[in-house]
Amino acid sequence: MAVYTKHPVAAPPAAPARETTGHLMVRAYAVLCLFSVFAHTAVYNLVGPVGSVVVLVVLTLGALGIWVPAIARQRPTRFPWRRLPWAALGYGALALVSVLWSRWPGATLLTWSLMAAITATALMVATMLTWQEIVRALSTTLKLILGLSVVIELWVALVVRHPILPNFAQLPPGKINPVSYWVRGNLFNGGRIQGIVGNAHELAMMCLFALLVFAVLYAARVRRRGLLIGWAVLAMVLLVKGASTTVYLGIVVILAVAAAALVARAAKTPAARRGVYLAFAAVAVIGVAAAVLLRDRVLGLFGKGPDLTGRVEIWQSVWERAITRPVFGNGFSSPWVPWDPAFDRWILNHGITVFHAHDMWLDVFLQLGIVGVAVMLVAWLALLWRSWFFAVDRPRWDLDAQRPYSALSMLPLLLTTALLFEGIAESAPIMLWGWLLLILLSFKMKSVPLIGIGVGERTPVISHGPQARQVP
Repeated sequence: MAVYTKHPVAAPPAAPARETTGHLMVRAYAVLCLFSVFAHTAVYNLVGPVGSVVVLVVLTLGALGIWVPAIARQRPTRFPWRRLPWAALGYGALALVSVLWSRWPGATLLTWSLMAAITATALMVATMLTWQEIVRALSTTLKLILGLSVVIELWVALVVRHPILPNFAQLPPGKINPVSYWVRGNLFNGGRIQGIVGNAHELAMMCLFALLVFAVLYAARVRRRGLLIGWAVLAMVLLVKGASTTVYLGIVVILAVAAAALVARAAKTPAARRGVYLAFAAVAVIGVAAAVLLRDRVLGLFGKGPDLTGRVEIWQSVWERAITRPVFGNGFSSPWVPWDPAFDRWILNHGITVFHAHDMWLDVFLQLGIVGVAVMLVAWLALLWRSWFFAVDRPRWDLDAQRPYSALSMLPLLLTTALLFEGIAESAPIMLWGWLLLILLSFKMKSVPLIGIGVGERTPVISHGPQARQVP
């Protein structure tokens, strides 16, 4: 009969370490916060403007209630204040100060409050979750958006059998502008679908984000990869039904950047990596030149005219107003508040007031002038620079230079590329989920530069290598 001796050769068997209930609740709350940002239009269309404000306030207070005590508990290890994304936060500070000269001060304060709330949410998620948990939270959030999009499209197409308006309002008599609908019910008739987010392009972007997240998780060999393939197929189907030209072209750019990063990883010496950089820089120059020269043909393949679906007229109108105050701009407002007199019926698209410039750099120039563009450029270049080397540099903290790469380290680069390309034709990267990803990725990469390693990943500090074994 086996018994424990007074001199065991190993520790008694014990249950494996498990997450505490409190941390599981934090992870669930992070998913709820991420969903409220990535699917903000769904919340707005469901509960209305007042209800969405209430939801935002409650979730932000909860995020602060989690984040602030966590900072207080980190006193022994010191919260990494110097690692905060100061360029992006500086842009936020400039946005608040712009109320002093803003042409629309009410819109400035309202939209800055939205930016502050999203910033707090991003910092909370980056502080409380590890890299693996962040990717899993993004995966769960995007699965919710995909699943709910299928449910609402099926419900409208099979049960309701007519388009629905935001807040389930009654359809008025007469013809309605199709842009006003939440869901048009085009799932089976060949038209573009909007999903739960109420916008075809935004649904396509969510599908693109989902494909990127699912791809790195699959490469990381997570469990239930068969189910992950199923979600990826659903994302591809919804992406095609969303039919966004910007997303289609963005996929080409993302694949090119991913290929460049993988080739750079394979380079064995600094000289070989420099050769890779020169080769891909030449390819990029040729690609941009070809895109400019053949833009009409490329756009024609996707059924787009040379005016880029009215964007040229929008850009001209924005430029005419922006150039009147070129240094500090006209005042922050992201998005534009459509009921403010300065924006109400200023630029119309299908009879609906446009609420952003459809180009993030032109939008920043309108709001905060050349100074704002410079600060925003620093923030995005810092994120791009850091995400590139986060992806291509081998994880290392000692003399061991042969540790394997983490598949998850590619995700910040892929998301950053998608956001920067999106910023050419949309203003999403400077508001809502675009701003959240800018803050989240910037802070996390600066504070935790190695996936799965360090205090931020809840592992022992091994910045000086593994602890030496004591020899008796």
